[in-house]
Amino acid sequence: MILRKMKRKRAKGEGHIRKRKDGRWEGILTVGTWPDGRQKTRSVYGKTKQEVAEKLAELRVSLQRGTYVDPSLLTLAEWAKTWLERKAQEVKPKTVQVYLEDLSLVMPELRGKGRGLGSLKLQAVKPSHIQGAMDFLVKEGFSPRTTLKVYQLLRALFDEAVRLELIARNPVSLVRPPRKAQGREAPPEKPGRALEPHEVEALLQAAEGHPLELFFRLLLGLGLRKGEALGLKWGDIDFEKGELKVQRAWGKVGSGGEISTPKTPKSRRILPLPLDLFQALKSRYEELAQKLPPEALKEAWVFPGEGGKTPVHPDYPNHALRRICQQAGIRPCRVHDLRHTWGSLMLARGVPLEVVSERLGHASFDITLRVYRHVLEEERRGYVLDLQTLLKGHGGYPQA
Repeated sequence: MILRKMKRKRAKGEGHIRKRKDGRWEGILTVGTWPDGRQKTRSVYGKTKQEVAEKLAELRVSLQRGTYVDPSLLTLAEWAKTWLERKAQEVKPKTVQVYLEDLSLVMPELRGKGRGLGSLKLQAVKPSHIQGAMDFLVKEGFSPRTTLKVYQLLRALFDEAVRLELIARNPVSLVRPPRKAQGREAPPEKPGRALEPHEVEALLQAAEGHPLELFFRLLLGLGLRKGEALGLKWGDIDFEKGELKVQRAWGKVGSGGEISTPKTPKSRRILPLPLDLFQALKSRYEELAQKLPPEALKEAWVFPGEGGKTPVHPDYPNHALRRICQQAGIRPCRVHDLRHTWGSLMLARGVPLEVVSERLGHASFDITLRVYRHVLEEERRGYVLDLQTLLKGHGGYPQA
């Protein structure tokens, strides 16, 4: 009796392997059906039959677990652009611009320059690629804070891709977040520079007659953010009550500027005007009232740019302040440092923390504490009173 070797029949969903004419091996597996009912297949390739068999096994496991996704030619840069477009509906334009700048550090393709992570297919990005990008940032000398921001953006970007089933897993989640740079702990953020009283006087003297003199006085006298001051219209100032309303901001987006809402809900605030600022604003307002009708004046910008349709360019105050500091003979400072100076001076004069925090428009007292901790520490060290002083009721005055 001749026994013939029976050919094993493939089980459903097992797939089959064949050798191609070009010498490679191909594995074919049914992964679903098309809308018209036809079978949808997926092919994998390899140099050996064993290699293809292993790839088919991985494919079957992903189908069983429900983590299989159809192959796509979508690149990471293309997906990042889509993600940024969606983010533009949730956050301010300036924030999207910051996201773009940070992601461009590892994806120069977003700016049409060079090749980086962005040239990889979205589905092909591995944890090793992400780790390589983090190592690159550290090697290039970027701060630990910047490196961490890029890491967090990449993680959010891939999380969204997983949620939409474009990829099976997030490669960033398998990479440890960067906490150290070159073996050292990340240095704390540098606090803003607060000008000394004599520096403020020298700066204001040098700014006399400058188109932005009143702008710098607003930051030093009210603690406004740059964008909040630039976004002021004359209708935001109530001269009868002596108040100024903060309800919009003008910030840099790309090479120009754009109006947006204030930074946080608490940034929308009404501030009482100090007498010197009230008089300076009132004087400017009365000058303009002779040229513009009341309704037009209410909608006019306090610091108009060329043509008056928008405020001055967001970069202009930076350049102007640099020149004024040079004229005044004081160390250079940022526009934001003028706001920081106001907060420091207020706390140093004993103004309650909650008042300063509210006037600054901080989202919480914790932010004010963190930013001005050095000022509060100095103030606390000044209140060292002996028992006799306390008993006699002479407290409340710091010792020299």
